[in-house]
Amino acid sequence: MSRRAAEERARPPWFAAGLRFRCTACGDCCRGEGYVWVGRREAERLAEHLDLERDEFGRRYLRRVQGRLSLTEKAGGECVFWREGAGCTVYEARPDQCRTFPFWRSSLASPESWSETARRCEGIGEGRVYEEREIVRLRDRRGATDPGEPGAGAPPADS
Repeated sequence: MSRRAAEERARPPWFAAGLRFRCTACGDCCRGEGYVWVGRREAERLAEHLDLERDEFGRRYLRRVQGRLSLTEKAGGECVFWREGAGCTVYEARPDQCRTFPFWRSSLASPESWSETARRCEGIGEGRVYEEREIVRLRDRRGATDPGEPGAGAPPADS
């Protein structure tokens, strides 16, 4: 590793003081262009949640894109599991990509990229402060954001 790279790694991240976020269950992250990548463990979790055999789940809800598996979308680009007025119908079993939003590497690359994500997510800057260690765990896909506050359209905190 170069000296410059080592110095950059030793420097605290720009989000070291923490970031505020609360899922409002608005669904903006569930609609529009993009892919929801799903691994085998996630597909199994979703299939079990929907009481489907894994192969049947795959036929109904997965497609192969660039050699990877992605959830299918509705015609307008909405996630196949998003229902207006109900929210995410598989919230308890949602894929890791959904569990970790908005704490993705692309959003955390700089304060500017975080601000860009905030323009599309009304929950950024609201709610509790996620500490640096939590953010890093989420960024590295080893955690999940809080499910929201009671009445926000998300399940209770024990799910």
